[in-house]
Amino acid sequence: MIQTKATARQSLKIQPKLRMFANGSSEVNVLRAEHASALAAPKSPLLRKVAAQRGELAVALTKSEVPATVDVARRTLDHTPDDVLANVFVHTLDRARRVRPLPGETARRGDLTTATVSLADLRRLAARPDVAYIELGQSLAAPTPIISNEATATAPAERRRWAPVAKHRGGEGVLIGVIDVQGFDFAHPDFLNPDGTTRWVRIWDQGGDARPSPTTGPPFNYGAELLQKHLNEAIAAAPSVRVPAQELERQSQMAEASHGTHVASIAAGNSGLCPKAMLAGVLISLPEADLDRRVSFYDSTRIAHAVDYLIGLADEMHVPLSINVSLGTNGHAHDASAAVSRWIDAALTVPGRSVCVAAGNAGQDVAAFEGDIGYVMGRIHTSGKIAARGLVTDIEWLVAGNGVLDISENELEIWYSPQDRFAVSVRPPGGDWIGPIDPRQYVENRQLADGSFLSIYNELYHPANGANWVSVYLSPLLRDGAVVGIPAGQWTVRLHGLDVRDGHFHGWIERDDPRRVGRVGPRQAWSFPSFFSEQSNVDNSSVSSLACGHRVISVANLDEAAERVNITSSQGPTRDGRCKPDVAAPGTDIVAAKGFGAPGDPWVKMTGTSMASPFVAGVVGLMLAVEPKLTAAQIEGIIHRTARPLPGADFQWANDAGFGRIDPEACLAEAAEVGTRKDITR
Repeated sequence: MIQTKATARQSLKIQPKLRMFANGSSEVNVLRAEHASALAAPKSPLLRKVAAQRGELAVALTKSEVPATVDVARRTLDHTPDDVLANVFVHTLDRARRVRPLPGETARRGDLTTATVSLADLRRLAARPDVAYIELGQSLAAPTPIISNEATATAPAERRRWAPVAKHRGGEGVLIGVIDVQGFDFAHPDFLNPDGTTRWVRIWDQGGDARPSPTTGPPFNYGAELLQKHLNEAIAAAPSVRVPAQELERQSQMAEASHGTHVASIAAGNSGLCPKAMLAGVLISLPEADLDRRVSFYDSTRIAHAVDYLIGLADEMHVPLSINVSLGTNGHAHDASAAVSRWIDAALTVPGRSVCVAAGNAGQDVAAFEGDIGYVMGRIHTSGKIAARGLVTDIEWLVAGNGVLDISENELEIWYSPQDRFAVSVRPPGGDWIGPIDPRQYVENRQLADGSFLSIYNELYHPANGANWVSVYLSPLLRDGAVVGIPAGQWTVRLHGLDVRDGHFHGWIERDDPRRVGRVGPRQAWSFPSFFSEQSNVDNSSVSSLACGHRVISVANLDEAAERVNITSSQGPTRDGRCKPDVAAPGTDIVAAKGFGAPGDPWVKMTGTSMASPFVAGVVGLMLAVEPKLTAAQIEGIIHRTARPLPGADFQWANDAGFGRIDPEACLAEAAEVGTRKDITR
């Protein structure tokens, strides 16, 4: 049935994805929390039951591939259980009048507040007169660098040429902040001072509990803060107890060849760009185990907190700050209107702060060789134009099959001009059309014949950017002793032109990264990315939503040896036509510290925009050492001005390389001249 109005007016303040979750059962949402990074169920009595059921589900489904349809009673915000929590951004109307904290408030910046609330409390929160609207934190995509298997026994001497220590102070007096995953190997030789102490001044492990939560900056009441004295005590004690220092000060993630360690080494290792800078890290909680994911948050509100934590630390130390974020998001409008982008942009209005973000690894849209499936990660964007009223256009959205059972939530968002009015219809693989759904109509948690669910929302005038948008969600059946994945094959999304004045649209898939989660009957269950067909995919505008911020530096992956942008590097522009990525930097076959590895195996080679972004963050650190009062806008301008075109290109912005290859020496020379003026008055 098409729903044409909300159950209560204040529920319109709750954005569609969050409303869909709130109207689901506890059992569904406990399982959803495994795949939905902004949901958690740490105190749910269903948690252990649901986890134990996994072993029974395979037996239940061996008798029949498709179980009988399960009737699901529709729920409303009035009858939502309170045992599932959500991380949300709350957009408020008047900060000056809001003295008391909001329920569940965790941080505040301007008219934005982050909060952790039960789904049952959403309606009460939305009913407040000072609340404009509430949106769920965005999912963070796990980094996907290419890790080389070839032995790398020697230090990355080739990178030392990019660390002009004597001439440019090597980042002395600057704090390099790294927001990442998989742990920071603080005792790695690339981070040790000559006396054996570590250059890491803080590590906030957002998923840890080994130490008290942070006292630096805002009073975040979760995670563990490891101070430099803790780290140095562990390093000093390690030889006598014959245990690695990292085991004495454990982090919640300590993966061999850890992403966070490699990234930090590029930006500020002893062999990196800023060997004299101070280092601080924020470890985003991204657990491997399913049960841990259900009790953890790893969404964009955590990025906002990480940025504020590092700013608080830099302010406490009275030093400038260069932050690197080699994580990304695919959701929202890719125009800097997402809450986390607005949060970071607001933070960057103060001089002496910069944030670099990896553009993403979604640039590949076709197979590069036989058997290559890298294109699956690249087909995330579509765009087109409905030329006139009465015309339609189809978008082909593919869900994997071939024995793979996708039990993750799949989401497609389509954004278009407020001048236009589109209706939307959806046809499941081998099924009949559902719709059309007109503007201001929705279908919520509609169960299909196989047992899975479809939700469609056709919304007008998003409060952050004024654009119209369509959200389509494919949800598995995760309850009542049965698991049904998303039907494999081609889902067709049809846009109908009702009133066309502009006609252009863009769409992005927000989905899970590939992750095996066990067997269901004879098939392997996955959280697997859906993707657009070759016909519907458009390879530009694939840059991560997080890298679309107005003042962040968005970085593409340069293959230095080939003198071109790596095939996997995401492309711009943003949906609103801005020049992202900003610049390209070396990100292919980069040798840096191998975290938590064997003593005789200290280095590893990786490829990705994750490696390119910290290179630029390191260059920014050198710039801030030269001129600590540079603003984020000035840093961006200098990088644009000094970038060198790749062979065959000119000085115009390019959708893959930005303004060209970063030139560290030229950046530093310009930074040194920012405050100088010559009086030529006669």
